[in-house]
Amino acid sequence: MAASMIPPAGAAAFLAAHGWGGAEIRPLAGDASFRRYFRVIHGARRAVLMDAPPPHEDPRPFIAVAEWLAEAGLSAPAILACDLNQGLLLIDDFGDARFRETADAAPDRERLLYEGAIDLLVHLHDKPPMAGLREHGLDLWLDEVTLFADWYCPALGLDVDREAFLEAWRDALAPVAADGLSPVTVLRDYHAENLMLVDGREGIAHLGLLDFQDAVAGHPAYDLASVLEDARRDVPPEIERDMLARYMAATGCDPAYEVAYWALAAQRNTRILGVFTRLWKRDGKLHYTGYQPRMWGLLERDLEHASLAGVKAWFDAHVPTEKRAAAWRETLPA
Repeated sequence: MAASMIPPAGAAAFLAAHGWGGAEIRPLAGDASFRRYFRVIHGARRAVLMDAPPPHEDPRPFIAVAEWLAEAGLSAPAILACDLNQGLLLIDDFGDARFRETADAAPDRERLLYEGAIDLLVHLHDKPPMAGLREHGLDLWLDEVTLFADWYCPALGLDVDREAFLEAWRDALAPVAADGLSPVTVLRDYHAENLMLVDGREGIAHLGLLDFQDAVAGHPAYDLASVLEDARRDVPPEIERDMLARYMAATGCDPAYEVAYWALAAQRNTRILGVFTRLWKRDGKLHYTGYQPRMWGLLERDLEHASLAGVKAWFDAHVPTEKRAAAWRETLPA
């Protein structure tokens, strides 16, 4: 077993203290943060052990958002036990049926699955945002895109005009921030690998939510862009178009929403290009670089929209074609 997936030292005692003594602990997953997940098996019972080690991680936001989502009628893992000092949580096990693999294996179900994901967002956005969440607006959007200038560009040997970069983004995003659409709870990592298909639950409750501890109060287009311009899975353009129309019809959004969708999709994809580069360069997580060609394909398509002409002009002037998707397809940049 890789050292990174050896259960934390206090896991056995934590489980024993909460009625799971002697349970088998199996590696389940790690993610882009310091969090790790293990499946706990005790007879016929199953649960998931989250290891969110302090000081790198704080499980309290996960607990708070999970409880709020459950109260809102959505499927978030119930907290079965916790030890905040060790950063250990025992939570519901939603099983192994994940949205991503199900959609890949059964293309005939793909559209129905995405309809469920959109209907879940319609339900979520019908409620006032969770109290106490950080505001995800213009200032934070601009701060996030700087990850591209600060990590991607140096890694590719690009000397760019950072101020012009931020000015182009400000011009594109300021109208979105002022479009008058009410803020909602934004889960931020709402995509096919963070949605589980939960047995015995129907409707939007059939979709189990994961990885929502970084939730913010922000624009209702952000999570839609997250799931339809997925960093890890290709979504057919016709499904993206139809799901955008489905959301707008269900919520009565005016055309300003679609402008926001493309702008925030481009903002998010630019941020992710920087994040994935940082995960490689700083954290040694090489496999994230494999997603970069997809991210470029999504971003270049987003930038074709008229409202993003200034941002496109900056990219065209500062990031040549060979420093985009082509740079990641065969070998890593030097």
